[in-house]
Amino acid sequence: MVAAHTSSHSSESAEWIVCLDKRPAERSGEDIDIILARLKNVKAFERFHPSLMQQICLCGFYECLEKGITLFRQGDIGTCWYAVLSGSLDVKVSETSRYQDAVTICTLGTGTAFGESILDNTPRHATIVTREFSELLRVEQKEFRSLWEKFHYCMAGLLAPPYGVMDSSCGSDRMPEKESLFVSVSKDPNKSFIESPSKLQPKFTSQVLSERILHAGKVLRNTILSGAPHMIRDRKYHLKTYRQCCVGTELVDWQMQQSASVHSRIQAVGMWQVLLEEGVLNHVDRDTSFQDKYIFYRFLDDEQEDAPVLSQEERRENQEELQDTLLFLSQIGPDALMRMILKKPHSERSAEELEIIYEELLHIKALSHLSTTVKRELAGVLIFESHAKAGTVFVTFRSAQGVVCTLHEGDDFGKLALVNDAPRAASIILREDNCHFLTVDKEDFNRILRDVEANTVRLKEHDQDVLVLEKSLNSGQNSIHGSSVSHYKYNIMSGTPEKILEHLLEMMRLDSQLTESDSALDDFVLMHCVFIPNSQLCPVLRSHYQAQALQGSEQEKLDYTLNSKRRVICLVMKWAAVHGEQLQQENRAFLEELLRAASDDAKVLPALRDQLTQLERIVKNNAEDLKSSQKKRKILLRQFSTGDEKPQKRQPIKGDDEILLKVYCCDHTYTTIRVPVAASVREVIDAVADKLGSVEDLILVGLSSAGEKTIFKPSDVSVFSTLSINGRLFACQRDQLDLLTPLPEQDGPISGSLTSFELMSSKDVAYHMTSYDWELFHCVHELELVYHTFGRQYVKKTTVNLDLFLRRFNEIQFWVITEVCLCSQLNKRVQLLKKFIKIAAQCKEYKNLNTFFAIIMGLSNPAVSRLSQTWEKLPSKFKKFYGEFENLMDPSRNHRAYRLTVSKLEPPIIPFMPLMIKDMTFTHEGNKTFIDSLVNFEKMRMIAKTVKLVRYCRSQIFSPDSPLAGKHHPDVWTYVRQLHIIDNQRTLTQLSHGLEPRRS
Repeated sequence: MVAAHTSSHSSESAEWIVCLDKRPAERSGEDIDIILARLKNVKAFERFHPSLMQQICLCGFYECLEKGITLFRQGDIGTCWYAVLSGSLDVKVSETSRYQDAVTICTLGTGTAFGESILDNTPRHATIVTREFSELLRVEQKEFRSLWEKFHYCMAGLLAPPYGVMDSSCGSDRMPEKESLFVSVSKDPNKSFIESPSKLQPKFTSQVLSERILHAGKVLRNTILSGAPHMIRDRKYHLKTYRQCCVGTELVDWQMQQSASVHSRIQAVGMWQVLLEEGVLNHVDRDTSFQDKYIFYRFLDDEQEDAPVLSQEERRENQEELQDTLLFLSQIGPDALMRMILKKPHSERSAEELEIIYEELLHIKALSHLSTTVKRELAGVLIFESHAKAGTVFVTFRSAQGVVCTLHEGDDFGKLALVNDAPRAASIILREDNCHFLTVDKEDFNRILRDVEANTVRLKEHDQDVLVLEKSLNSGQNSIHGSSVSHYKYNIMSGTPEKILEHLLEMMRLDSQLTESDSALDDFVLMHCVFIPNSQLCPVLRSHYQAQALQGSEQEKLDYTLNSKRRVICLVMKWAAVHGEQLQQENRAFLEELLRAASDDAKVLPALRDQLTQLERIVKNNAEDLKSSQKKRKILLRQFSTGDEKPQKRQPIKGDDEILLKVYCCDHTYTTIRVPVAASVREVIDAVADKLGSVEDLILVGLSSAGEKTIFKPSDVSVFSTLSINGRLFACQRDQLDLLTPLPEQDGPISGSLTSFELMSSKDVAYHMTSYDWELFHCVHELELVYHTFGRQYVKKTTVNLDLFLRRFNEIQFWVITEVCLCSQLNKRVQLLKKFIKIAAQCKEYKNLNTFFAIIMGLSNPAVSRLSQTWEKLPSKFKKFYGEFENLMDPSRNHRAYRLTVSKLEPPIIPFMPLMIKDMTFTHEGNKTFIDSLVNFEKMRMIAKTVKLVRYCRSQIFSPDSPLAGKHHPDVWTYVRQLHIIDNQRTLTQLSHGLEPRRS
């Protein structure tokens, strides 16, 4: 299950943990499926064969450790292998073998695995200590050795410990290909290396991949011969005849006409490049890059003089396989395209190709702190290198005491030697075959460093930096009398909040022309709550409004005063427009104060009158909003989707709206309290205590239908919106925590809604779902995305509208799974699959990508995907649609397929919100908010870019014509707003096994 939003609290009673705590012999098939659903997303396991994963689920054990616990010490003989499920652990190495002398050489994060030394009983090479509360999967030595003997062909090279050396005999049977890309070394000291996060290697073993690519080439060639035989023919060029050739542009044109999964010409080029790399398609002059030009290419089969003639049966089979073939090539094509671009000389890379490289660099951990300008510079000079043979088992640094560190995907090395012009301080040895990485020549590296420093402007006060600007060439150039004049712009990189604001005000254009500084001003208005809250911003704006020139002529002083006031008023209007109803009482008072001052100043400065009219309108609207909210404060019910309230059109929920909460006790009795939406847990507990009488030491607990408990902190706010779909709030004393059990109503329905659901047209359901989702999406305030990213406790704000929209994503997933698992008849289940695929297709047409993804992810849940008998009976037409939809969900290359699709859409769009949250979280966690006590404004700009994308998606209102209702259809409008679901994965898995028991 892909969750759009999860609680940050760990739960020791999670269902998968309970399953792992059982003895292996006692684990049922349902237990294995529940464990598998949790482990399949762990990075350490993502390349494991399903059979191997089943065995790990059968023999693994759960282990949780508090901070500061030593798992094992350097020199110990190992007994277990481990994978990190959550948390992090420090790797410490000592030259003297005394623990007191140990130094931390690296940290193991979520998704890493370690402990392979148990294969040959070599001593542990390091001490492992938990850095924080951590959850591990443990496999005992006996079981691990058994797994190795049975699955070594797919485990070798995939189990990559972060330290230590394993006997090389253990790796003799390793796979020649691996998804993770490790750093490889060149003896040339004049290069810096950046490990690529892109999975530039194919996703399959080389032998299997080559066979599939060879078959793919045959399918494409034969399909062309069947449908467009004129494309493969003898051609003359410059008095020379080239037999049985195709033209590059015609191949791209043909491929784009064949499948919706091919979104652009550059994508098609990548797909043909796959065939070119494998020799299935060849340039007539043996060039290694496929080009979308009038250039001749020949299929491998056409190299022969007597190519066989196709039979009708072969033609039919090739036509049937075409879509699957194109889907396969679209999955591995981006890797081939990236390899091709990076192998080109710098001067031959097109603007589109440079943009592709730049997009990849955005997701390299080692480069996350660099500015946009530097990343674009790197895109032009990076070189792709591939080394086929391993020097030793692992990629490691070696020093006098042996292995000291391991480089992982996204790491870089070599900077210090280049910066200091010094010899390499360590040897880098390839751990395995086929390592891919990116390199930067010393000359380019130093040039970029020089350019960065030369184009960095630092403003200092008292010998301290207060503002750092980056000078870059403006993309716009003016032509004067036929000559081109270059213009430069200065981007804010970092600074104190006050200096950033001062610079933005100085650079603000007071005419209607949009400039770079205006974009930065929008970023400031969106993001300022992170580094200068409104309570501090308003006094600073007030001082700028009142600023007076200290020197110059009277006219110059007057102009300075006028422009200062106009700029502040302009910024305040942007600020009020973004914050809207989220403005607090003190902020409204500042607006009214500014209006009074502007009214007085307009009497002596007539140029202020135009802005004064706009400012009056804003203040008036805010006052009316405040009066309206005070008169009619909404009373909301706890349950938003399960029938406790009458369905109605969604309106944004404000922090001061009130909510009626049912808070349950251990005996399932409950008390109803009325608190503000933004109430803290402490306030909720006080309200409960008042109702129950004086009860000491109460805690507030979120209890899911699976029995998972989340203990909320007293400072947490709006916790009701973070509960799982069927979750409930319980109040109890700490010693009663183990007595809490889910309510019967949390189990969800015992029968599906097929009787009514099958009467509804798919288009009707998709329309009303999109209409409702649009209401939820439109209620989300832009600033909630910022609060969610940085932590609402940090900014002391609620994100309830965003929480509910994210919860809707999970609700739709579970709805799909619930309906399928509650349908006992095989033929009816097949009809359900068809209906959900049709609804997904219609949602895609409505540009509701959030629900589209939720439905497809629901169908891919283990409880549904394991129903082989059901899927076997699904018509091939629907299997094809589902395959295309899955391709759109392909997470490789940072969801490139999805991003390409979205880039072509016009608003209104409901985007895949969990991915947008992921983008902002990646930017937040990969970049410091403050650098040397200065605000990292580059980080603010990157996060604001995603927020502005949400703004773009909502720039038009969703208003298509409603489809005609069917003759017998029930109230679809109500149905989609009150989905009844089971959100307990264990229950769904048991239902699934009841429908189709596991085959022996």
